[in-house]
Amino acid sequence: MTTVVEKPLAPGIRNEPGGPFKAVLALALFESRRLLTRIPVLLAFAVYLGWTVWRAGKAWGDHPALQDADRATQGAPMLVGLAVLVSVNQAALRSRRHDTERHFAVLLLPHWCRTAAHALSVVAAALVTAVCVAGQFGSEALRPGAIGQGSVGELLVGPLTVLLFGLAGLLVAGLVRSPLVAPLLVVLLLFVFLFFSGLDYGARWLLPSVEEASANTLPSDLMGRPAAWHALYLAGLALLLGLVAVLVTGGRKPAVLAGTAGALAMTLVGAVAQSGGDSPQLVEARERATVHPEQVQSCVRRDGSTYCAFPEWGPQTADWAAVVDRVRSLAGGTAHEQDIVVRQRVEARYGLSGDGALMPLERPHEVTVGTQWGGNRVPEFAAAVAGVLIAGDEKAATSICDARIVPLMWLAVGWESEPLDALRRVRLDDSITGSAMVLQPTDGLSMTAAQTEVLRSLLDLPRGEARARVKDRWRELTAPKVTAARAAALLELPAPDGEDKCS
Repeated sequence: MTTVVEKPLAPGIRNEPGGPFKAVLALALFESRRLLTRIPVLLAFAVYLGWTVWRAGKAWGDHPALQDADRATQGAPMLVGLAVLVSVNQAALRSRRHDTERHFAVLLLPHWCRTAAHALSVVAAALVTAVCVAGQFGSEALRPGAIGQGSVGELLVGPLTVLLFGLAGLLVAGLVRSPLVAPLLVVLLLFVFLFFSGLDYGARWLLPSVEEASANTLPSDLMGRPAAWHALYLAGLALLLGLVAVLVTGGRKPAVLAGTAGALAMTLVGAVAQSGGDSPQLVEARERATVHPEQVQSCVRRDGSTYCAFPEWGPQTADWAAVVDRVRSLAGGTAHEQDIVVRQRVEARYGLSGDGALMPLERPHEVTVGTQWGGNRVPEFAAAVAGVLIAGDEKAATSICDARIVPLMWLAVGWESEPLDALRRVRLDDSITGSAMVLQPTDGLSMTAAQTEVLRSLLDLPRGEARARVKDRWRELTAPKVTAARAAALLELPAPDGEDKCS
């Protein structure tokens, strides 16, 4: 008689080459495909791509600053991350929903290995996000007018956010085996974002993405954002959540425990380093760039005028010179030959946390240009150049309260292919009738309704005829205290009906 003794195979032991590792990779590939084809994830990526295409080129005009473009890649991935969070949580709880957990118990692959496979599927979603981020940033970097330089740390925020959210959903699935928890976690995260965004600077860096309220563009060496440390913090926190999820489901291996300790150390180092604030050297550099920009700028001469810019904006001096030449071409008297100094200025003392106004210069024939270019910035700069040609300096130009504003605005927009459109874009209320404020890099100008009427009538003339009339009467048109009615008579235009009193 033969006795048969059955000896159960120890869980997690495989005799074929590769063992559990090969099975985990196979399951990870399967879960990656399922995750990337989940409807919430597909919709999130569709919204991300659609928003990116629609927004392309709208934020920075003709010359995008790459130190701003890198931060613009951080918002949309948060939507993808929330979709991945819910989808990974549901995938991890699939066996419980379908009551198949007892069937998994007889397999050789333990629960913690299946959790590791789900974690690797989140990595796949993060890699797809990285491709989208690279495409979004690359499309701006390849534009002919792009200036500055982006930060790798800033570009990593989007993919790391998706990784962090996905692994958070996986950890929650191991702690609370209910499909209702993931949607509640999404609501909790949104509340946390709103709460932390109102706290001080150091606390806000605990969020995945830190938005800046300022629309100011600074030189890249004055940004002061701890992007590299923040990327380390996010990577460490994501890795910590993933390893804790493996620990919760039974993966208490020495390598997992060591990795958890290392991830915790990464998170703490990144969190502490990113909350250090601005260094004294950065504060001093910002002060110098704001108060004494000539100390850090390089200047070039073009057709007698001087153009001074921060190093990253050197190629833009040719565009500034083209505008100056067009404005001077319409001027009469000595203004037609007047050489000027164009100096790039920025208010950097408050970093990206505020929008400090630039005060008008009182230096003769010196004009301010900002760090943004293209779109509305062109007619605003042209108005500043015209004001200096007529009044002598920026401070005097911003005090103009008479009809000298008519030849000034003629110089600013008369050379444009669509002068009325340029006039609309340079006025605060986007109007071409009535009174309005005219925007400039520094303080604005004020136009009365009567002055607007005279300018509109002048723009309605053929350009050559209008240019001749302005040049012939240049001295009278640019005399202080000239009225709109007098300017209309000098230009042989109908008398205005609107009010001619400065506000």
